[in-house]
Amino acid sequence: MRKWILAIALIAAAPVAASAADADAGKSVYNKCKACHQVGKNGVGPHLDGIMGRKAGSLEDYKYSDALKKSDITWDEANLDKWLHGPSKMVPGTKMIFAGIKDDADRANLIEYLKTLK
Repeated sequence: MRKWILAIALIAAAPVAASAADADAGKSVYNKCKACHQVGKNGVGPHLDGIMGRKAGSLEDYKYSDALKKSDITWDEANLDKWLHGPSKMVPGTKMIFAGIKDDADRANLIEYLKTLK
């Protein structure tokens, strides 16, 4: 009986492994972004290379909405997740017209891919 209690206690105390985001899967999700966002150059939207840690609205060679420039957002995983879920919900007045990515795993994978764009 003690062995069973100990086994149950050890299982309960073991850390649960979080599912890791997959940059390769995120590259496929990025296909939803390609119509506006290029890698290495601006398109309809700003380029996304080096986005992690960058202040929103800070590229000098892209014309952002005033709302995004004034947002004081720095792109990290949490902010990108919220943005990708619904840009206009996060920053009303943004010129990014995109319904968002509702699937949590797709957003996590896309963010993992964006982290690879240096």
